[in-house]
Amino acid sequence: MPRIKFSKKDNEKIKKAVIQSEKNTSGEIATAITKESYDYAVYELVFAIICGFIYFFIMLFFVGAVETKLQSMFWDYSVHYLLIFYGFSTFVIITIFYFLANVAAIDRLIVPRKVMIKKVNERAVRHFMDSGVYKTRDRTGILIFISLFERRVELLADTGISAKIPEENWENIVEGIISGIRKGKIIENLSKAILECGKMLSEHFPIGPDDANELEDNIEILEK
Repeated sequence: MPRIKFSKKDNEKIKKAVIQSEKNTSGEIATAITKESYDYAVYELVFAIICGFIYFFIMLFFVGAVETKLQSMFWDYSVHYLLIFYGFSTFVIITIFYFLANVAAIDRLIVPRKVMIKKVNERAVRHFMDSGVYKTRDRTGILIFISLFERRVELLADTGISAKIPEENWENIVEGIISGIRKGKIIENLSKAILECGKMLSEHFPIGPDDANELEDNIEILEK
């Protein structure tokens, strides 16, 4: 799975972008990142079992050759040896493909895209609630949630913002962050996205004289 490698300098850059963005708006910007939003082990296991079944089916066509080989290896050969060979080798194949399925590039091919989209959204909504983005004074909080394995970004806006800024207005910002994930420029693209969010928010939610910082400016690094 992809690793989250954020240096102190990277964190400071994100924090600085959030602070700069919130200077001219009463809106609050929160950011969070996770390696993956869900444990897809069940899909990996099903994939491995299917591969084991395919192996077993193919090997049925070579029973004669396998048995001849086993007879030449063991002077006290029994049909049980053949059964043990097929059972054990199938188990080995399943194990190998299960570990291969944990390679990110292969895992993305195994897990249905719709499932990944759903799981990232569910994890983003959970963090939206857990982090308190939903309860800012004027309901003007947004969450930029990044899930590296799925290469997905969820931008969730509270009701005060969504009432004035349509969801489609955030699409270019989200695409910019995703592009950064793919190109290995996540810090640069995320910082740029935060500044763009701040600019958009300032047009609809200018800062007031009694404005207070209600959410953390640091990016939160999450477990699953």
